[in-house]
Amino acid sequence: MRPKHLILGLVFPTIIALDVVTKRWALGALEGVRGAELFGGLVPLTLAYNKGAAFGMRIGDDSRWFFVPVTVVALILLAVLYRQAAERDFLRIGSIAFVVSGAVGNLYDRVRWDLGVVDFLGPIDLGFWDFPIFNVADMAITCGAILLAVSFWFEERQEQAREAEGTPTAESAEAPESPEASEGAMIGEEPVD
Repeated sequence: MRPKHLILGLVFPTIIALDVVTKRWALGALEGVRGAELFGGLVPLTLAYNKGAAFGMRIGDDSRWFFVPVTVVALILLAVLYRQAAERDFLRIGSIAFVVSGAVGNLYDRVRWDLGVVDFLGPIDLGFWDFPIFNVADMAITCGAILLAVSFWFEERQEQAREAEGTPTAESAEAPESPEASEGAMIGEEPVD
């Protein structure tokens, strides 16, 4: 099996399974419950249904029919990026696998019912701001997007390095010939240094 497909084949089902299992658990364990938490209160647990995008961004009352096609288009673009990725570009392939997995996990919630995406982790008090409620799919999308940005940054740096190697340096660059030297060479005369 190609490494490219192996990475996607490992990441995708793992994230989807974690997302489905944790959302199912949250629906059963957190319905009507207040004050649940993880890690000694570090992460509060609150069941919420998000009809919008990340951080609850909405477009109209039922914005799922906006976000469903947007997600499908994003998945198509990610498929193109995946196809174009080099066989051993593990950072690019892994980041795409994370984003695709998270997007499919949340897309499933949007399509299956009109309640919205099941979120349950948070809100986390950062001292200056309450970080919104999220889920495993959101974590995968966020981590994957950051890694994808890093991957593009590395690619850009490599291209700049290649361009720098291809351009002549001041020491190796030869001065262009003067018009007189070119003319002398055309008529068979020796150019003067």
